[in-house]
Amino acid sequence: MSVHGGERFDSLTTRERQIAALVSNGLSNKLIAHTLNLSEGTIKVHVHRIIQKLRISNRYDLIATGGAAGADFQTAKYLR
Repeated sequence: MSVHGGERFDSLTTRERQIAALVSNGLSNKLIAHTLNLSEGTIKVHVHRIIQKLRISNRYDLIATGGAAGADFQTAKYLR
């Protein structure tokens, strides 16, 4: 489950990084969809792809790995 130094985050698209950052801050798919003006279904697809790319099990692992990735994985950076 561990992602060291954000290495695997480099494989994510900009949009996936935005969504991963919001998930790692505990936001629900519904709130992320509202924030990014996307459908909840689109967010679910992105979250699924993120989980696959990072080789983790679920969104809770994403929350844990998001914190472990450090400064490269801050919400503000990916929402600009």
